[in-house]
Amino acid sequence: MGYDRIDRISEEVRKGLDQIIRDELNDPRISGTFSIPSAEVTRDLKFCKVRVSILEEEKRDDFIKALKSARGFIRRELGRKVDLRYTPELIFELDKNIEYAARINALLRNGEQEGEADGGEK
Repeated sequence: MGYDRIDRISEEVRKGLDQIIRDELNDPRISGTFSIPSAEVTRDLKFCKVRVSILEEEKRDDFIKALKSARGFIRRELGRKVDLRYTPELIFELDKNIEYAARINALLRNGEQEGEADGGEK
């Protein structure tokens, strides 16, 4: 029962962070295509692990560094957007699930092409 509340809070935090990063940060390192697939708030609301997925591989390190340097500003703005007793400390992590899924997809396509080249026989 308590986990439902934490899940709802995590989703609200994720939405708020996405909006803050897209609309209010003016750092040139934060550009390009990115998404926040998840934000996991701890049960005591003290910490939040934020997973950030960045499509452009060459921008990933700078992007994460920019988020970490703007952590205080982002936390303050999050406190204004999401009505919580405590605004959690933000921990930004790079999410590589999209890259992993694209790699698996490419491997599967190569396997299908090899199967078609062999005449589809096993």
